[in-house]
Amino acid sequence: MKKLLILLTLLILTIMLLNVMKIGSILTALAIPFTQKTIVERPAETATAVSQNIYGFKMKGIDGKEIDFSQFKGKKVVILNTASKCGFTPQYADWEAFHKSHPEIVILGFPANEFGGQEPGSNAEISDFCLKNYGVSFQMMEKVVVKGEGKSNLYKWLSDKNQNGWNEKEPTWNFCKYLINEKGELTHFFASGVKPTSPEFVKAIQ
Repeated sequence: MKKLLILLTLLILTIMLLNVMKIGSILTALAIPFTQKTIVERPAETATAVSQNIYGFKMKGIDGKEIDFSQFKGKKVVILNTASKCGFTPQYADWEAFHKSHPEIVILGFPANEFGGQEPGSNAEISDFCLKNYGVSFQMMEKVVVKGEGKSNLYKWLSDKNQNGWNEKEPTWNFCKYLINEKGELTHFFASGVKPTSPEFVKAIQ
């Protein structure tokens, strides 16, 4: 009888734990939609002096070749962190269409695995996936860390107001976007749910 009571107690505790974990997962899933449309715009006047613009960076493309960001002077640049196994992955098609209709605007896609482990592949695997499934022709970069320990220097610049002058917003999920103006300055952050056809983005690039 005593053993039966112990087994029943363990069963009840296990069920309770599973329910708590399930509730936590549900709450996390529910929280994501509330951040999908987050937009942060540079204030008209920034209190912090910019120590560096984007043109000082040199990073590798997904093919391993170095790309000097100084070549983007005078152009708007969209930087987005991408993933191959995410609910937002179909945005590859949206950004490819935007790239074709706005060739004067540079798009840099940075594969990253920080959100849900949804970009586990190698650079070669990611490149093949993008080309095969979405015909991506805009510039894909090598896989980087965009949040947390090991964050790349570019994403440190994008999310540190002491470096970019005003913004501290890190990517909140896959397919967040940062907009850089023709002077190499960060002007906007857009969360995952903002597409190139979204009114907020269209207004920002005008």
